[in-house]
Amino acid sequence: MSSISVPANFPSRVISAAKKKSAKLTLWPLVAATFFMVSGGTYGTEEIIHGAGYGHGILILLFLPVFWSLPTAFMIGELSSALPQEGGYYAWVRRGLGDFWGFQEAWLSLAASIFDMAIYPTLFVFYLKQIAPWFGEGNHGVLAGLFVVAACTILNLLGIRVVGITSLWLFFLLSLPFAMVVVMTPLKLGAFVAPHAAAATGTSLGLLGGVLVALWNYMGWDNASTIAQEVERPQRTYPRAMIAAVILVSLTYVLPFVAVYFTGIPASTFGEDGSWATIGGLLGGKLLGIEWLRFLIVLGGMMSAFGMFNALVMSYSRLPLAMAREGMLPKVFAKISKRTNAPWVAIIVCASGWALCLGLGFQRLITLDIMLYGVSLMLEFVTLVVLRIREPELKREFRVPGGLPGAILAGVFPLALLLLALVKSGSETVLGMNGLLFGVLISGSGFLVYATTRKLRVPARRVSLGAIEST
Repeated sequence: MSSISVPANFPSRVISAAKKKSAKLTLWPLVAATFFMVSGGTYGTEEIIHGAGYGHGILILLFLPVFWSLPTAFMIGELSSALPQEGGYYAWVRRGLGDFWGFQEAWLSLAASIFDMAIYPTLFVFYLKQIAPWFGEGNHGVLAGLFVVAACTILNLLGIRVVGITSLWLFFLLSLPFAMVVVMTPLKLGAFVAPHAAAATGTSLGLLGGVLVALWNYMGWDNASTIAQEVERPQRTYPRAMIAAVILVSLTYVLPFVAVYFTGIPASTFGEDGSWATIGGLLGGKLLGIEWLRFLIVLGGMMSAFGMFNALVMSYSRLPLAMAREGMLPKVFAKISKRTNAPWVAIIVCASGWALCLGLGFQRLITLDIMLYGVSLMLEFVTLVVLRIREPELKREFRVPGGLPGAILAGVFPLALLLLALVKSGSETVLGMNGLLFGVLISGSGFLVYATTRKLRVPARRVSLGAIEST
């Protein structure tokens, strides 16, 4: 393979020409993929109502889209339309703040993925065991988790459009049982109000705990940005997709809880993950001896976990690809398939790492996830402001309203919510260590990795021709 050096913009021109010939992600498949990167449906929200009660819980779910999701979506919409590059938020931060902070942005995201990506195959098995208890015996659950990793790896290797269409179908299928919950409400008004029922108030999780759980459920809006060069007309598609996804995610969270509230089912019923299946059993009753709505909700839980893992493989695998193209990682990670344009080396390496984490038994490390994600998100908000100042002439199909003050204010409420998470993390224990200290160590280790690998990296301004090799 030739090692002739060429200008850094040469690979991007070749890659852009190749991508014009390939199938790209359109608006609604992108909305569906974003939905899974952020939410995956109503699952995982049970503790919000259990901890804060119906009134406070529903207010939290309505409050966060306005003060957290919309500012984030506006920021992503502007940066995606201005810089529709593979690697998304990594490319934005690197351009606005330089190589060092660009590397830290990618490091924080990939480090968080180690904890985050082990969750979804585990959730898949959690719901699967409710249908087939056999998977709860021995190592059967681990094998089912490996199936999720392998299946999602194959779908991603088949190309971005396959992942997008799969996400769209999974969205419709997993939303069906919750649509049934909402539709059945008029037939069940007050049906479960009884003198012995527990009061519909919060429990030990508390209001702040409910906010943090909701914050975790509304995280991940920027994950869709990493596939920008594989999206059709990204300058127009991203802003529209972000707003549509915010509305969609908010509705899938709020409407089922409002519906269940009117049936009289107490908030204490939402005790833990999987409680929606219990609610489904109460509302749907039995048909031919089967609690049909419970079964559909459990099946939807499996689809949710599968869809989230599938969409996030697509997102995270583009980080090593983008970094390799710019000399920040070995060029082998820049290899793509000629047929599908999928970064096959990055996909396989990332999926293998996540598969190794399946047996570690990670729980939902919410405060740690929020902390790592929050630091990376703040770097993106800073980048938004810096690029407004340094590159005012940069073409932006969409802008955060309010000029420069609006761009600055967009990050204020997300910052305040993240500071709440930091305060909470100081009282949490993660793997036997103070949660805040553990998060600081992971974040700080990115500085060390950058310093120790500096001599190994190819200079960013010139890239070997081998970096654009396809297989």
